[in-house]
Amino acid sequence: MARYALLTDIHANREAFEAVLGDLARRGTDRIVILGDIVGYGPDPGWCVDRVRVLAAEGAVIVMGNHDAAIERVENSMNAIARTAIEWTRAQLDPAQGAFLAGLPYSVAEDDLIFVHASADSPKDWIYVTSERSAWPSFAATKARAIFCGHVHVPAIYSCDLSSRVQSQRITAGMPVPLIRSRRWLAVVGSVGQPRDGVAEAAYAIYDTTTNELTFRRVPYDRAATSAKVRAAGLPETLALRLLRGS
Repeated sequence: MARYALLTDIHANREAFEAVLGDLARRGTDRIVILGDIVGYGPDPGWCVDRVRVLAAEGAVIVMGNHDAAIERVENSMNAIARTAIEWTRAQLDPAQGAFLAGLPYSVAEDDLIFVHASADSPKDWIYVTSERSAWPSFAATKARAIFCGHVHVPAIYSCDLSSRVQSQRITAGMPVPLIRSRRWLAVVGSVGQPRDGVAEAAYAIYDTTTNELTFRRVPYDRAATSAKVRAAGLPETLALRLLRGS
């Protein structure tokens, strides 16, 4: 039995990452899982990669995100802003940091759980799970009872019943969602470093295998400081504004 801290889409945001790590430390979690996109968009890629490397050495589960993969090879699907940030990020990382990102797995299965950045059915294709329809292929691809992913930057949760009907569920930050065992579940955790749901606070989640509950959490951080770093680095202004708006 364990309490999993589920983090994703850190996007080189040191202030948000530190705030989340501080919050989860006070809550006594047993295992940290990072669901990809350690870098991209944000101003502190080296620091964030090094912090994740320490967590990995301590037993954390880490999977690769599309921005992590792009450090070695940029995908054609990336927009111009993302590409600009990746080119800048690549120049900030040393060979060991780049090698760490390149060596990450696309997904990790543990007991009846699967951890992946995007969709469980095709992890390398970076498919966005944004609806009941786009959640279904992940359920079809695995018999795991719970799938945890990121990529979308908007927290969400879907269930799949015995008749294979997929339904979205309501989320209230701080309120546990019981993952009843008569259904399977897919949770999109939200973003630590670049939330896009209109709430300008870092997002993460805690899954308690003892109570079988998933709790989505929000943590305030000094987003003005991060935005100032984005501007100082010469990264696109859109990236600074997005942190302030949370969208």
